[in-house]
Amino acid sequence: MTTFELLQMLGYVFNILGLLICIGGLTLARRPERRVLGRTLAILGFAIAATPMLLQLFGVVQPIPAGAMPPS
Repeated sequence: MTTFELLQMLGYVFNILGLLICIGGLTLARRPERRVLGRTLAILGFAIAATPMLLQLFGVVQPIPAGAMPPS
Protein backbone atom coordinates (compact mmCIF):
# COMPACT_ATOMS: atom_id res chain seq x y z
CA MET A 1 0.00 0.00 0.00
CA THR A 2 1.45 3.35 -1.01
CA THR A 3 1.31 6.46 1.14
CA PHE A 4 -1.13 8.02 -1.33
CA GLU A 5 -3.57 5.13 -0.92
CA LEU A 6 -3.23 5.32 2.85
CA LEU A 7 -3.83 9.06 2.74
CA GLN A 8 -6.97 8.53 0.66
CA MET A 9 -8.35 6.09 3.22
CA LEU A 10 -7.50 8.28 6.21
CA GLY A 11 -8.71 11.46 4.51
CA TYR A 12 -12.28 10.97 5.70
CA VAL A 13 -11.10 10.40 9.27
CA PHE A 14 -9.01 13.58 9.19
CA ASN A 15 -11.91 15.58 7.74
CA ILE A 16 -14.54 14.42 10.24
CA LEU A 17 -12.23 14.68 13.25
CA GLY A 18 -11.06 18.14 12.20
CA LEU A 19 -14.63 19.28 11.58
CA LEU A 20 -15.75 18.16 15.04
CA ILE A 21 -12.79 19.87 16.73
CA CYS A 22 -13.39 23.05 14.72
CA ILE A 23 -17.10 23.16 15.62
CA GLY A 24 -16.25 22.57 19.29
CA GLY A 25 -13.71 25.38 19.18
CA LEU A 26 -16.14 27.78 17.55
CA THR A 27 -18.74 26.91 20.19
CA LEU A 28 -16.24 27.66 22.96
CA ALA A 29 -15.19 30.91 21.28
CA ARG A 30 -18.67 32.35 21.81
CA ARG A 31 -17.96 32.72 25.54
CA PRO A 32 -15.71 35.68 26.33
CA GLU A 33 -13.72 33.83 29.00
CA ARG A 34 -12.96 30.91 26.62
CA ARG A 35 -12.38 32.94 23.45
CA VAL A 36 -8.64 32.24 23.06
CA LEU A 37 -9.02 28.50 23.72
CA GLY A 38 -11.95 28.29 21.31
CA ARG A 39 -10.11 30.07 18.51
CA THR A 40 -7.06 27.89 19.05
CA LEU A 41 -9.17 24.73 18.83
CA ALA A 42 -10.92 26.03 15.71
CA ILE A 43 -7.58 26.65 13.99
CA LEU A 44 -6.29 23.24 15.10
CA GLY A 45 -9.44 21.54 13.77
CA PHE A 46 -9.10 23.30 10.44
CA ALA A 47 -5.45 22.24 10.21
CA ILE A 48 -6.38 18.61 10.95
CA ALA A 49 -9.15 18.65 8.33
CA ALA A 50 -6.82 20.19 5.73
CA THR A 51 -3.91 17.82 6.43
CA PRO A 52 -4.49 15.43 3.47
CA MET A 53 -4.66 18.30 1.00
CA LEU A 54 -1.68 20.11 2.53
CA LEU A 55 0.48 16.98 2.41
CA GLN A 56 -0.12 16.72 -1.32
CA LEU A 57 0.27 20.46 -1.86
CA PHE A 58 3.69 20.60 -0.19
CA GLY A 59 4.88 17.43 -1.92
CA VAL A 60 5.14 15.19 1.15
CA VAL A 61 2.90 12.59 -0.53
CA GLN A 62 3.13 12.14 -4.28
CA PRO A 63 -0.17 11.26 -5.98
CA ILE A 64 -0.23 8.26 -8.28
CA PRO A 65 -0.39 9.36 -11.93
CA ALA A 66 -3.60 8.35 -13.65
CA GLY A 67 -3.28 5.93 -16.54
CA ALA A 68 -4.72 6.38 -20.00
CA MET A 69 -8.44 5.80 -20.43
CA PRO A 70 -9.25 2.42 -22.02
CA PRO A 71 -10.94 2.59 -25.43
CA SER A 72 -14.71 2.36 -25.39
